[in-house]
Amino acid sequence: MKILIFGASGSGKTTLGKEIEKRSDFIHLDSDDYYWRKTKVPFTEKVPLAVRNEKIKLDFKKNKNVIVSGSMLTWGEEWKAAFDLAIFIRLDNNERMKRLKKREIQRYGDKLRNDQVTRKNSKEYLDWANQYENPKFDGRTLRVHNDWIKLLNCEVLRIDGGAQLNNKVEKVLIALKTTANNVCNKLPKFG
Repeated sequence: MKILIFGASGSGKTTLGKEIEKRSDFIHLDSDDYYWRKTKVPFTEKVPLAVRNEKIKLDFKKNKNVIVSGSMLTWGEEWKAAFDLAIFIRLDNNERMKRLKKREIQRYGDKLRNDQVTRKNSKEYLDWANQYENPKFDGRTLRVHNDWIKLLNCEVLRIDGGAQLNNKVEKVLIALKTTANNVCNKLPKFG
């Protein structure tokens, strides 16, 4: 079974994916691991679309049960039909921005104060992330995600990112059982 968790940056996609991996037979793939090159300054160099798609599809196909965390809407048309279940996680914008600011401090520490490039990159990232609920913003937004949901060829489970992690996991595990019954013996995608 193939599952997608998507939502705004800082909504808890990766945390939920990792926790489901711990409590099930699913392999967690974080789209950021395919999207960004491993560089000295992280999250600054994108992997070309064709290369990242090739790499994630290899891991996607070689595992029976996969949960991908991240927004796949710009990765190609084939991803609309690649999943058996999509989980859209949404978190109040103020809470999400608090999480992101805390994560930036944890990730970069003193470099946020002492390194001009790190500080600039962090500010640009936080400014971008804060636009998620702005319907006029040209980028990944709530509007874009809601439009993408209509195009997905699978059930979409909506989850409150502010709920306790255990409650979110339990809700997903119940949905997985229901979905598994519906897709039993389904042919693998990306044939």
